[in-house]
Amino acid sequence: MPAADIDYADIQGLVRYGHGRLKEASFLLLQVLDRQAARTWLQTAKVATAADPPLETVMQVALTREGLEALGVAADVIAGFSAEFISGMAGEESRSRRLGDIGVSDPSHWQWGQRGYVPHIAVLLYAASGRLEPWKQAIKGPEWDRAFSVLADLATSDMDGIEPFGFADGISQPTLDWHQTLAADGGDRIAYGNLSALGEFLLGYPNEYGKYTDRPLVDASQGTGLPAAEDNPSKRDVGRNGTYLVMRHLSQDVRGFWQFLDREAKSDEAGRRQLAEAMVGRTLSGRPLVTPTDRPIAGVGPESTDIKLNRFTYDADATGRRCPLGAHIRRANPRNADLPGHPGSLIARVIAILGFSGKRPRTDLMASVRFHRVLRRGREYGTSISTEDALKPGPPGEDRGLHFICLNANISRQFEFVQNAWMIGTKFNGLTDESDPLLGTRQPIAGCPADRFSVPQESDMSYRVTSVPRFVTVRGGAYFFLPGIRALRYLARAGG
Repeated sequence: MPAADIDYADIQGLVRYGHGRLKEASFLLLQVLDRQAARTWLQTAKVATAADPPLETVMQVALTREGLEALGVAADVIAGFSAEFISGMAGEESRSRRLGDIGVSDPSHWQWGQRGYVPHIAVLLYAASGRLEPWKQAIKGPEWDRAFSVLADLATSDMDGIEPFGFADGISQPTLDWHQTLAADGGDRIAYGNLSALGEFLLGYPNEYGKYTDRPLVDASQGTGLPAAEDNPSKRDVGRNGTYLVMRHLSQDVRGFWQFLDREAKSDEAGRRQLAEAMVGRTLSGRPLVTPTDRPIAGVGPESTDIKLNRFTYDADATGRRCPLGAHIRRANPRNADLPGHPGSLIARVIAILGFSGKRPRTDLMASVRFHRVLRRGREYGTSISTEDALKPGPPGEDRGLHFICLNANISRQFEFVQNAWMIGTKFNGLTDESDPLLGTRQPIAGCPADRFSVPQESDMSYRVTSVPRFVTVRGGAYFFLPGIRALRYLARAGG
């Protein structure tokens, strides 16, 4: 099937732009009080699109399953969404366990998102400096107070591209194939690339398997105004140009992080920084610990900064001597391809597929990364703190962290897989008793510890850090649907 033209005016701008140039942001989590008033507001809400020129103020709108129900959307339409979205982030104990939402991060401790406190609608507001508060008032309109109650108003901070632990953030992101140049047959890719099929991040387009992700399709008579489904033209596509938005409120113990490293390094400044960078996999400025490759990588742009910070793989660092095997960036994006070793001949490819090579035994323990990417759109909150200040005691009740937001078309295969198998998984990359050094839960799994971190040495021995504490606590979370503009208006009419 030939690639269809992209209707940018039907896609919310967050997908294409991220709105990083707008330094102020606030995320309003709403519950519906009056169904009809909420529908009226949604039908006229000025939602920014991917076709808009650069704006000084932007609004994006997403809905939970509970929100769709509160608007009166038909049950058969809701049933067409993914099981993860319908259940919700905190809807099942087994899901919480798989996501690492246990102990202090158990949903019963959350500030929002647990049962009874699930937002119906997220209104994401972005603005140029000094414009946010007026914009927050301007978007409300006459229906607002009758339509909604505010469950939470999540403030953000501009930390100038530095996340709370002190590292340059937002460096590595997948590049979306807006021109649909990738083959849509789901064939193997021999080399790692950063270019991702549009269907990995927007519903209604072919994904990396060459398939269309399931989403609600309705009869033409019911879906007035909706686009036709590419894979079923007789139906109207509720999902097309929409995506799933994952939001997690993550509190970061910055003082605890640096004070633990200081103790481990016996207060040696260089040793403390070196261990922190080993845990992350990048220097504080964002430079990867591995040497950039001379080989071009699809989807890594020509800009010198992008090449310097993103044109690398772990092919030449199989033992993790430069970037530890369990480092955060290695878990978040292993930068592998479908077949290890880049086999060129047919025989070599067959050997790689069957796993008989044996030269790099770790490679068959990780799925190909192209099926498990997410598009990050989060914002920091709280006040930034220097490393030196982090080594000192802090005032009670201080809180800083990240309002994590990511976009993906398949919550289970993308966000949940990365979180479970790569972030909190203790078997990642052939490891046995450690989870992500930043995001790991440290909870023992089947009696085995998960609070270690290994730094391989030139002598083939590993320096082992033990009793690593938990540095990140989940304070809230939910799964949302970020609809296309036409789908948003359709849902505002209660799905019909």
